[in-house]
Amino acid sequence: MSLRARRRNRNMLTRRTFVGTIAAGIAVGNALAAARLKIGIGTYTYHNYSLDDMIARLTALSISEIEMSRGEFMLMKPPTDEMCQSAKRKFHNAGIRCVSYYSATIKDDRDLDYAVRFAGLLGSRNVSGDATGDMLEKIDRRFSREGLTFGIHNHYFKQKFAYESPEDVLKALAGRSKTMGATLDVGHIASCGYDTVDAVRKLAPYLKMVHLKDVAASGGEDNVLLGQGIAKIPAVMEELHKVSYSGLCAIEYEKEGNIDLDVAREVEFARKLA
Repeated sequence: MSLRARRRNRNMLTRRTFVGTIAAGIAVGNALAAARLKIGIGTYTYHNYSLDDMIARLTALSISEIEMSRGEFMLMKPPTDEMCQSAKRKFHNAGIRCVSYYSATIKDDRDLDYAVRFAGLLGSRNVSGDATGDMLEKIDRRFSREGLTFGIHNHYFKQKFAYESPEDVLKALAGRSKTMGATLDVGHIASCGYDTVDAVRKLAPYLKMVHLKDVAASGGEDNVLLGQGIAKIPAVMEELHKVSYSGLCAIEYEKEGNIDLDVAREVEFARKLA
């Protein structure tokens, strides 16, 4: 082979190596981007703010995905169609997607109809809430037909609640379709005295939503900043990475008064771990 031919081949190999290295770098970058957890807000956080004031704050924090969990949209006092349609328009104009609707307890067929209707009006494909007995089967059948999913939400109350532990949720999901899953609130899991990382591990195949919340101690609902309580938030988010969770991690901060600085800190903290 001539000297010129050898140089040409060497240059071609160098170009191939360079292109291959760039392509590999892009692939790794895309994989890392895809693996990042999605950080959003559970809108009960802003229950003391008007809808417009809440949207302004979400926009300032560059939040693009939420779960609608404001009290005036729950089933206890059902919202009107216009309330849902107006909220969806405002979210759309602000570049915010309402990916999940928090219904609270679905007690009967009327509640089930409302949950499906309001989720549709808000543009949500998931509903978080709770139900017991025959309603679980009705939700499974109806939501499957509607193309929705349902996440059973664990909760801490001073009185006994149906879903306090991961095992409570798993028992309710036994034999159900993939329509049915879990909305894991790690703050409430900690409040009920259970290990949050263990809860992620056990519920991983069923997770539809995760609520990021931290509490000062079990047996109460004293919210503290993420990472400053007993909910093991860094370890929870590490475990979410391990189980390849791809849904929304919705920050919920249940405090009164001016919470702007606290929520900004929570978003910053969560994004660093995402």
